Amino acid sequence: PSTTIISMNLSFLSSAVTIMLASRSAAAFSFVAKQGRAFGTRAGAYRPTLQMLAEPGQAEVILVGCGAPNRGMGWYHAIQMLEKKCPSAALDYIVEPWFMGGGADSPPGVEFNEWRAECEKAYGTKFALGLDELPPPEAPRLALISGRTADNPRLLTESIANGAKCIYLEKPGAPTVAELEQMSTEADAAGVEVLMGYNKNVCKYVRNTREFAASLDGSHTTFVSNNAYENTPESLGECFERNAEGMLKNMAIHELALLVSFYDVSVDNIESVTADKEFSSMQTLEGPSGKMFTDFDKIKFTIKTKTGSEVSVQADRCGGTDSYGMVSDASGKEVFRYYMPDDEDKAHVAELQKQYPTAMPYFFTQDPDYITVKERVAKHTVDGEPAEGVATIAIAVETLKVAEYLTPMLQEQLK
Repeated sequence: PSTTIISMNLSFLSSAVTIMLASRSAAAFSFVAKQGRAFGTRAGAYRPTLQMLAEPGQAEVILVGCGAPNRGMGWYHAIQMLEKKCPSAALDYIVEPWFMGGGADSPPGVEFNEWRAECEKAYGTKFALGLDELPPPEAPRLALISGRTADNPRLLTESIANGAKCIYLEKPGAPTVAELEQMSTEADAAGVEVLMGYNKNVCKYVRNTREFAASLDGSHTTFVSNNAYENTPESLGECFERNAEGMLKNMAIHELALLVSFYDVSVDNIESVTADKEFSSMQTLEGPSGKMFTDFDKIKFTIKTKTGSEVSVQADRCGGTDSYGMVSDASGKEVFRYYMPDDEDKAHVAELQKQYPTAMPYFFTQDPDYITVKERVAKHTVDGEPAEGVATIAIAVETLKVAEYLTPMLQEQLK
């Protein structure tokens, strides 16, 4: 990119020099260079260099756990912020310990570091191996944790220690209820709010489904979630290993969060759980490491609560790219179905598929909702106003409790 010095004075040794950079895409970004500013990495110290700072009204975002380009959820979060789709979020730092460390020479690691170089050149984004390498915050700091679920408790602790005012935690938050409860206690003690990436809580199809069901006496709602994995032992084995927490703590956790948020579902309030054995399937498959993993490749079940609610969930790893809400009348006849994406959103999905042809298809169908949640959380980090519709860590704790309660029960019913 070309560099033009906008203004300078003779006292620059003690003042910031404001510089405007034009990227290859002709987008301008504002940077501030400070005399003597340097922060280190395990591979050596950064040279005193230009550092992107959040503008007034923006949160300084640290993405913790990026993952591989086109596959990692963290990567897609980064893309949306770099493309300025979340006005209240400035992506200043990306922390990626694996692909900048032990996994750097792997094929996805090589791809990641190529992308990293492009980001550093085009956007000025700073990359680091760990949170401890970052300078103190100069704007309200939001840590977006999108790493491996098993690492989340440690990453939350490190985010708090390194100045996070608010934490956006990807689902399910932690491997176990006990760990997530401990994380909630730790954040409360530090005065740090933790909000969850349960994007379906703000989805248009969920809102429309709930509104229709409320208008029909005796109706029954089913939330359907699909992924587009190939229905092969190799593809599903890789999926099972990468998402080793299991389907109910991973893919279907969004639907469980809906049940907790809107249908009065909790472990204490569940009266019965019934698996649809005709639809459901559970397999034990070998993952890339050679280890064996048992999980549902598809599951459907109905929950009845002690307070009179009844709702169903259906999830299929190989069912395609669409999610939808379905409403049946008192006789069991389907009378309503609303898809994500709907007809209005399909053109947008097609554009994203052309732009990122090798990315995970579900990124595109949920693209507007990912933006909505990030923007609401980033804005909340700055102004303190409630993040409307965004799930709290308390909702996440109860959701994870429900997932842990359901998994062995459904496994037993499918034996």
